[in-house]
Amino acid sequence: MQTWHVILIIVLVLAVIWSNIALLKYSAKMDLKKFNQDPIEKAKRSLSEKAKQQDSKSDDKES
Repeated sequence: MQTWHVILIIVLVLAVIWSNIALLKYSAKMDLKKFNQDPIEKAKRSLSEKAKQQDSKSDDKES
């Protein structure tokens, strides 16, 4: 193997390690409350909000 092959492999390995550490630091700061929600409850809440918006739009059109 040539020297530049070895250097390229070392650089790639270090880049992968650095990016994984950066990802861990970023994900440690994230708020996990969003991820722990029940998807069914989230969908129900979303549907009720959409229904409220449609009701308010239809009320505006009637007046």
